Amino acid sequence: MELNVRNFSIIAHIDHGKSTLADRMLEFTGTISQRDMKSQVLDDMDLERERGITIKSHPIQMQYQHTNGKKYTLNLIDTPGHVDFSYEVSRSLAACEGALLLVDASQGVEAQTVSNAYLAIENDLVIIPIINKIDLPGADVNSAVHQLMDLVGCDEEDIILTSAKSGKGLEDVFQAIVDRVPSPKYLPDEPLRALIFDSIFDSFRGAIAYVRIFDGEIKPGEIIRFFTNSSSYEVMELGYFKMGRVKTKHLVSGDVGYIIGGVKDISKIKVGDTITTKNKPAEKPLPGYREIKPMVFSGMYPVDAEDFEDLRSSLEKMTLNDSSLVYEAETSNALGFGFRCGYLGLLHMEIVQERLEREFDQELITTMPNVRYQAILKNGKTIEIHNPSYMPPAGDIERIEEPYVKAEIIVLSEYLGNILKLCQEKRGIYKTTHYLDAGKVQIIYELPLGEIVFDFFDKLKSVSRGYASLDYEPIGFRPGDVVKLDILINNEPVDALSWIVHRDNSFFHGREFCSKLKELIPKQLYEVVIQAAIGSKIIARTSVKALRKNVTAKCYGGDITRKRKLLEKQKEGKKRMKQVGRVEIPQEAFLAVLKMEH
Repeated sequence: MELNVRNFSIIAHIDHGKSTLADRMLEFTGTISQRDMKSQVLDDMDLERERGITIKSHPIQMQYQHTNGKKYTLNLIDTPGHVDFSYEVSRSLAACEGALLLVDASQGVEAQTVSNAYLAIENDLVIIPIINKIDLPGADVNSAVHQLMDLVGCDEEDIILTSAKSGKGLEDVFQAIVDRVPSPKYLPDEPLRALIFDSIFDSFRGAIAYVRIFDGEIKPGEIIRFFTNSSSYEVMELGYFKMGRVKTKHLVSGDVGYIIGGVKDISKIKVGDTITTKNKPAEKPLPGYREIKPMVFSGMYPVDAEDFEDLRSSLEKMTLNDSSLVYEAETSNALGFGFRCGYLGLLHMEIVQERLEREFDQELITTMPNVRYQAILKNGKTIEIHNPSYMPPAGDIERIEEPYVKAEIIVLSEYLGNILKLCQEKRGIYKTTHYLDAGKVQIIYELPLGEIVFDFFDKLKSVSRGYASLDYEPIGFRPGDVVKLDILINNEPVDALSWIVHRDNSFFHGREFCSKLKELIPKQLYEVVIQAAIGSKIIARTSVKALRKNVTAKCYGGDITRKRKLLEKQKEGKKRMKQVGRVEIPQEAFLAVLKMEH
């Protein structure tokens, strides 16, 4: 039986018009009235609107009247639009049968276009290539057409030309969705298998799972079970998505909707997990599930120590809507009580920090980000290092392994030399170069993630004048010659400024960091010595000279011994002050490392 249902998603690079196209489709099908219309209607957060990115996916159902007289239910499963969320994108795509691959006519194919296209191909999706923004003055439709044909191997007549802003070509998009995307399989008698592609937390209803039903059907009152944690819950409500949640009596195979089961803990609902029923369970889950592991870590401390409990409750609330954020309490000698947080990537880290400051009014000090290293000890044990302070003594370590990523950079060919030079500086291993057309080139490198987390993206944009786009995926751990770089202020190590770096760069980084701190630490009444050390070996040193009070000003003439006596007395006082005085390190110092020339 063929269902009049089509499940599809829109995939695109950032700012290629994905949210605008979704807006036009909702208007065209009358899902949203003109009065309620605003731009990026599916993006809830102010942050999403400001940055022009989708952080949280929003599914929505539309009704479309085809020219053949039939009415079709179209389920748009929106996807997040950034490399950090690639696993969530892959699960959203797994819930669909088709994908609209959107390319900006003036920008052409970019890095995330390529990686998302590959994700869609891996999930056996029908790809509908679309070139958007054809009415822009800088549009180069011919070049975009050739790049798309090269990427997905389609014919020129398969490509739809649209302008999401004006709605031009929209009818063709709907026709293509109905005609090209296959209808989902209808298997209502099989045991239930539902894929969780997202989840949200509702303060009244608890954790809500967003699902695509592949096999079987589900009704309120049934007992469901999650495959990953075997916990069971009674279904209290089912429904599908319009602009809000709409209750229904049952969901059947092919449907996209939500399940409310009184789940109080959102960490029980894992993206990619499979739901089945307790009475008639499925034998095996849907494929593709994996645990999401944080890639980047940083310390987060309240500016005022009294706000520690506030920060804890803010983080608890954040994890309700963002299950990929992990955190644990930690103590720093320099910064007091705080948390070690783990993120999917740098954008995820920025978003979490910005949301904490905006939505929860937190004032934060954030330490420099670092990645997860693995230390293989001489006794055969392997430990994970999320925090440089917990690095074991050098004598106990057999070797340290650092995470590597496969980076894909797409850039105009005139900037190719600059990009290759930058990747070599970052210890990259060159793989391949592929020309998408005469003016655009795709470069594949394998790079240590530790080199990317600081300023790689900024450097990439500056050496290519903003034209380069980057996408990366983890490819595992490899042995690396990395060491822990300690910063000492007056012989006291400052744990929050510790840092894991490659040995070859350690002297340069140590010297650079010391001179940066010299500018940032205010003068005291005594000399402040700043040192960088690897183990017990000092590799760089500088000092902030003391503020000198002119104690001899009151001596008019007389014997030189009178002046000497006053200066000696001052010297003794400074010595005593140095022993008991503590240097206040300003917050800028913790961020200084991010601004450094690497």
